[in-house]
Amino acid sequence: MEKVIKKTPYLLFLLVIPLLASVYQFLNTRSHKAVDISTSIDQAIPFLPIFIIPYILWYAYIFCYLIYFCFKDTKVYLKTLLLIVIAELICFVIYFFFQTTVPRPVLVGDHILTQLVQWIYTKDRPFNCFPSIHVLTTFAVMLASLHIKNKHLLNTLFIHFLGSCIIISTLFVKQHVIFDMIGSMFLVTFLYGISFELLTFRVKEKSETVYVKNK
Repeated sequence: MEKVIKKTPYLLFLLVIPLLASVYQFLNTRSHKAVDISTSIDQAIPFLPIFIIPYILWYAYIFCYLIYFCFKDTKVYLKTLLLIVIAELICFVIYFFFQTTVPRPVLVGDHILTQLVQWIYTKDRPFNCFPSIHVLTTFAVMLASLHIKNKHLLNTLFIHFLGSCIIISTLFVKQHVIFDMIGSMFLVTFLYGISFELLTFRVKEKSETVYVKNK
């Protein structure tokens, strides 16, 4: 219980997420020569409203697993959060100078799933799609989870299963195209290598120095 209390203040760093979301919303109201980078493959991907469920679950997925990381391994939590912040800031720069758009289907019917898609379409304009923040943050959590030790098998499977569903949902609800997904995964992989490999080495080196001085 004492360890939990000591780690709780680190949750305050999560406040950076709504701050980033407000920046995204500001950029999303700006329409400036948006480019359509969809391909024939994207046009062949069907619109499936059922995928709006994992798409919306993304909000809970990110927050719940970051909180889980915080109490399970604070270093992994901080590195994951740092990765996400840097990646989103890079996205914002891209959105400002190279705005993309995604063709959306005409929604027909009043089914609950269709209404949920319409709600997302209303809240999120079809701009600033490359790279996808949905894919970016989800893939960051999936990669970071590899560093969490002693996870239950079901937990491991759930992280990657739901994460994969969220990633492909961006294509099936026509919020993003393939290049958006690939761009996000490439960016995260690059930053992941820096934050989880280079920074890990430096942290260990620093801790060893402190140990020697104390000794």
